Amino acid sequence: MKFNVRHSYFNFKTKITVLEKISKKLYQILEETCNSCESELISLSGGLDSSILAYFLKKRNIQGVAIISEDFVSTDLTYCQRISKETGIPLTIHSTTTSEILEAVENTIKILKNFNDIEIRNNVVMYLAIKWAKNNNKKSIITGDGADELFAGYNFLVNKSEKELEIEIKRICSIMHFPTQKIGKALGIKIESPFLNEKVIEIATEISPNLKVKEEKDTRYGKWILRKTFENYIPKQIAWRKKSPMQEGAGTVGLTNLFESIINEETYVEKKLTVEKNDQVVIRNRESMYYYEIFKKLYGSPVQNEAEYQCPYCKHEINNSKFCRMCGAFPI
Repeated sequence: MKFNVRHSYFNFKTKITVLEKISKKLYQILEETCNSCESELISLSGGLDSSILAYFLKKRNIQGVAIISEDFVSTDLTYCQRISKETGIPLTIHSTTTSEILEAVENTIKILKNFNDIEIRNNVVMYLAIKWAKNNNKKSIITGDGADELFAGYNFLVNKSEKELEIEIKRICSIMHFPTQKIGKALGIKIESPFLNEKVIEIATEISPNLKVKEEKDTRYGKWILRKTFENYIPKQIAWRKKSPMQEGAGTVGLTNLFESIINEETYVEKKLTVEKNDQVVIRNRESMYYYEIFKKLYGSPVQNEAEYQCPYCKHEINNSKFCRMCGAFPI
């Protein structure tokens, strides 16, 4: 039976009791899963998810690493320094140059085997964190993977109706995958993700959508139940921080503008038409073109003519999904 507070016969006191019960169980399970982690390193962005994990891990001999771009605007710096100070976890800020990011982009594409602009921009951050771990003789790293999927953290979910939200959460959880695992395997670094523990997944499925997305002080938040549970354990500024994708936090979102500036319109249009004619692949923007050229050099054409369901842009199999994992097209 789902944990829920929607029924009209619940009075205020009962609602509080239900919330306290859910929060207590959620707290205990996350504490247990964090205690079972063996790693001495955490990827610390200063977002809600990694900050919750840091709170539980602070008593251990653990250190944090944050990836921050030197050349682009980053939103994580202040927050990761704040949670480091609050928990006492020593933090290394790994400042990355544009040339280092571009090298990491190529390696990320090589590992993930796609040219999905959103996935590459986000996961180049994790590539750099995992590479830092490897270069510093670490065997593993802890990440916050899974919280957004299980507890409705994505911004596009916030304004959906409860019925739509329930459908979307089930859809997302049925197809969720974590490129961090692939990157870790490729670099020989173990990835530990407490939110993906079976017990956490089990309680997440029991919690009603109206506790995952909920209004707080005139603003609707995803991951509301996580925020409410931990608002008294981590700084409220972080507990109620709005969702910030890795690409924004580390600054790799600046890659979009970079490619807009270095690939002129005439060159882009010429390449776009050539790729569409020769490869039957429709490239949606200049950043995607940059990634596609790397992908094609490594793996050839993404087209899968035998697929039952094809992406209308890159002709790769999409398994009847709204999202193309190969090129990043959404919705399709």
